[in-house]
Amino acid sequence: MIELPIVEKKEPRRRKPDWLRVKLPIGPEYRKVRRLVDDYNLHTICQSGNCPNMGECWGAGTATFMILGNTCTRSCSFCAVKTGRPPEYDEDEPRRVAEAIDLMDVKHAVITSVNRDELKDRGAEVWYETVRAVKERTPHVTIETLIPDVRATWAALERMISGGQEVVSHNMETVEALYRKVRPQAKYHRSLEQIQRTKDFGKRTKSGIMVGLGETDEQVYQTMDDLLAHGCDVLTIGQYLQPTKMHLDVAEYVHPDTFAKYKEVGMEKGFDFVESGPLVRSSYHAERHL
Repeated sequence: MIELPIVEKKEPRRRKPDWLRVKLPIGPEYRKVRRLVDDYNLHTICQSGNCPNMGECWGAGTATFMILGNTCTRSCSFCAVKTGRPPEYDEDEPRRVAEAIDLMDVKHAVITSVNRDELKDRGAEVWYETVRAVKERTPHVTIETLIPDVRATWAALERMISGGQEVVSHNMETVEALYRKVRPQAKYHRSLEQIQRTKDFGKRTKSGIMVGLGETDEQVYQTMDDLLAHGCDVLTIGQYLQPTKMHLDVAEYVHPDTFAKYKEVGMEKGFDFVESGPLVRSSYHAERHL
């Protein structure tokens, strides 16, 4: 008799709780933003990152633009943005982003980018030109830039944040103990130093983390302390959601009551503002803390 090999069944993906259900994107404002993004050949983290709030934000006429293409040189195990060798960046992109932001008639614009580690300046000049283009076309618009890790290229960081933006965000993403698993090409203390240098430059600073990856409450509170010690003003905390089966599994769907507790503790510790909730992302309701 031939014995067949035993095949272990992989546990089914955790079912999302009711508090993570989102509405389908509909409405005239959503269609307007979608048309602008398509017509101007732009990228948004809303699409590339599979953001659960795209319907809500686009329906309100806002979007987070992603510059320097949509191919990242990093391969973080939580992120839905595609990884690979990026093509040459588009030198006309700053103008198109500025024009789209003007046509959207927003009061607060959020801009992010992929990592471009292959560029000597990490894309800093494109960052500078984009912010300047927006400021020149719509000087009344406040700007928040969610910037990548510059790998301690501090001259590039200074150029990247000197265009006139009011807020500079750099996400820690997770607690120190999970860094090698979640952000294998990043370093916890290097990101903290980047936030400190941004604060020293005179910018309002912001960072964000995900929970539900296996961290403890104590580790979340330690991350808060580390951020405050390095000049962070604003913190966002949201639920990690697995983009595909190839990405990290969700360890836990954190209850909304825990998010409320994180917000309370963060404010008591000294942050100027804490946005904490299951669907919170780094650019979610970004205008509130201004």
